[in-house]
Amino acid sequence: MAVKKKEVVKEKGRELYDAQKIQVLKGLEAVRKRPAMYIGDVSSKGLHHLVYEVVDNSIDEAMAGYCKQIKITLHKDNSVTVEDDGRGIPVDIHPVQKRSALEVVMTMLHAGGKFDKSSYKVSGGLHGVGISVVNALSEWMDVEVFRDGKIYYQKYERGNAIAKLKVIGKHTKTGTKVHFLADSQIFNKVKYTYDTLANRLRELAFLNPGVKIDFKDEISGEKEEFFYKGGLVSFVEYLEQNRTPIHKKPIYISGEKEDVQVEIALQYDTSFTENIFTYVNNIPTIEGGTHLVGFKSALTRSINNYVLKNNLIKGLDNGLTGDDVREGLTAILSVRVLEPQFEGQTKTKLGNSEVKGIVDSIASEGLNAYFEQNPSVVKKIVDKCALAARARAAAKKARELTRRKTALDGSGLPGKLADCSIRDPEHAEIFLVEGDSAGGSAKQGRDRQFQAILPLKGKILNVEKARLEKILSNDEIRTIITALGTGIGGDEFKGEKVRYHKIIIMTDADVDGAHIRTLLLTFFFRYMRKLIELGHIYIAQPPLYRIAKGKEEYYAYDEDEREEITKRFGKDGVNIQRYKGLGEMNPDQLWKTTMDPEQRLILQVNIEEAFEADRVFSTLMGDNVEPRRQFIEKNAKYVRNLDV
Repeated sequence: MAVKKKEVVKEKGRELYDAQKIQVLKGLEAVRKRPAMYIGDVSSKGLHHLVYEVVDNSIDEAMAGYCKQIKITLHKDNSVTVEDDGRGIPVDIHPVQKRSALEVVMTMLHAGGKFDKSSYKVSGGLHGVGISVVNALSEWMDVEVFRDGKIYYQKYERGNAIAKLKVIGKHTKTGTKVHFLADSQIFNKVKYTYDTLANRLRELAFLNPGVKIDFKDEISGEKEEFFYKGGLVSFVEYLEQNRTPIHKKPIYISGEKEDVQVEIALQYDTSFTENIFTYVNNIPTIEGGTHLVGFKSALTRSINNYVLKNNLIKGLDNGLTGDDVREGLTAILSVRVLEPQFEGQTKTKLGNSEVKGIVDSIASEGLNAYFEQNPSVVKKIVDKCALAARARAAAKKARELTRRKTALDGSGLPGKLADCSIRDPEHAEIFLVEGDSAGGSAKQGRDRQFQAILPLKGKILNVEKARLEKILSNDEIRTIITALGTGIGGDEFKGEKVRYHKIIIMTDADVDGAHIRTLLLTFFFRYMRKLIELGHIYIAQPPLYRIAKGKEEYYAYDEDEREEITKRFGKDGVNIQRYKGLGEMNPDQLWKTTMDPEQRLILQVNIEEAFEADRVFSTLMGDNVEPRRQFIEKNAKYVRNLDV
């Protein structure tokens, strides 16, 4: 049979873009072709997102009042099971699709009960595409539905049902059990991190009091049960366990207006930073939004009104600012909205304008009532705010010294900064380098066009234990702020004005280097968190070894890589050099191993699990010794290549 050769029509020398070029991808083909559009990426982050999406279905059942227990199991073959005791996904025949409702939900995008508000008043997840996306990106998926006294079963492979729905037994319980294996054709590495999943599951248990979440890893043998009757109050207590609260119990406020449910828990402590975590329908809103604006407005106004009414503070003519009333505050704000509108760079900013007023109203009513009933607690809070206000005045002068007053012409920058020639922040990067010796090598080895070098002398101040005015008296911190050009402190900080889109922390691979790195990360997390959220903070990964034989040389970044290279060379005539610090490398070696974008390995810092990051920083850098000791004992087994 002859096949007619397809004619290629051209327009002005180019192929014509016409209807023939429009591809229609059926079913879940689009998900497999462009998975990052649906789960963010196909790295570890996207892999874990698969689990979250299945769990979100069970959580939606819990929010609707039908689910009390969820079990998540990581199996030895890296497959995952999620089981709940909800109503069970419907299995009757869909009137339009002429297939079981289960198969429709599992194999079609934008199919599910989330769009019918009589089934789910509010829901989280990826707007109804979650479970079908997981199915599409799984090598296989088994689903059991416990409903109507029967156990229904269907199997899928890469998003397609391979057999019809069938009954495999009887059971009196209700619920859904999903067992899936992420597809190795999509993901480079199918391996889950226990702590990453545990942090999200713990968060969901806090946000949904009364729901028991059991988590088990059959590979490591680790298991935990997350169950918190106290909800957001328990969440705040969990975050505050390594700090010193100034009042015994968290303040709790809840209410509902115009179908928007609002919950708030907050507590003040002796620290100097604010930690507010916000959620919409269980989804973390790391960029904030209208709900956060409403809460902040209510808090500032309520405290100022109470101060004015009771004449509590002398000498503050303009009252307390938002920064003053949020110093030392830990708060959780959770709202449930029928039709959330998400905005922002990562779609994690709530945009519903009506929510601002609702949260403001409910928060104001709750705070005013609490203040009237608990004057002794409010007195402690106001005293804390007043100290913050006076410290703010002292910090103003110090901050002005660090503010970049000129355009990006090089003037006003620190003397020890070796700046780059490029002025486009998107293509510029800065290395924060430990020590003058390594700084000298880095300056000689760098590409001057786009790489700036800022050597740091010694360890910077631990910002976890200091107010802003003391922080700004530290020379190294002042130098960093001036070099980055963002300013610092409340409204003064402008993350979008950062002069480099890659800020790379480069320290020695020893105990002192790790300490300096932690101090810098603490500073960025507490005072320039936006830079982390925007993906601008990185950690350099210098090699630990240089392995040479004759004219051949290789660099190893860990013990396993050293062993592998050594075996390839053989034992005779092999020279192994262990780098104790960056200063031991000459400029050419430092460039080749750690600074050259074509060859280097750098780690991007992110804070998806912001609440857990907050707890870890307060544990490691705070005043309480016992939690730090426990943390070190628990995590010592993960330490590699420790130099003492």
